[in-house]
Amino acid sequence: MTRLSAEIVPVTPFQQNCCILFDDTSKEGVVVDPGGDVERILAAIDRLGIAVEAIWLTHGHIDHAGGAMDLRDAIGAEIVGPHKADAMLLSRLEDQARMFGLEGAVRNCVPDRWLAEGETLQIGTHAFEVLHAPGHSPGHVVFFQRAAQFLHAGDVLFAGSIGRTDLPGGDHATLLASIRTKILPLGDDVGFICGHGPGSRLGVERRTNPFLV
Repeated sequence: MTRLSAEIVPVTPFQQNCCILFDDTSKEGVVVDPGGDVERILAAIDRLGIAVEAIWLTHGHIDHAGGAMDLRDAIGAEIVGPHKADAMLLSRLEDQARMFGLEGAVRNCVPDRWLAEGETLQIGTHAFEVLHAPGHSPGHVVFFQRAAQFLHAGDVLFAGSIGRTDLPGGDHATLLASIRTKILPLGDDVGFICGHGPGSRLGVERRTNPFLV
């Protein structure tokens, strides 16, 4: 039986968790949210021996999508996602970069295709359900692998916290609704990786996260 594995590569001054998800046996994989430091991401891909089939984006903020175009150029994999509601954010990555003093470090991103609620993505034999979970950004999506009880939550939910909503397109009530109606019902045993910092389990967050209790 094949096993799904994850390698986290913290990138850029934002310390964003770029994540390489891959099948242990076939070495087929994807890169989720290449925010920058593309050479470090490429070195990890090479070290792991992964055949990267796609670049998945959870949302359109610079710290998650800033390196997507350069990585696509380097490995030839298509950019998939997020939901098209984040099109404006991705078209203004260079503007975001100027705000943080990173002019010239990123390129505006044009995905090869958008994602929608209910779609399924594959890594080898591992099927991931796509859930549209807005609030942190309008087009944020998360990726759920039901058999492994694993979620890539992006910046929707963190260990002990939730995504910020003070950025353009953010909405606190919408984010809480996404967590309560889309994320927590996946089950207490689901473990998740998030966009920054350590992961957790949904049951732990349901019981102890101060934004949810």
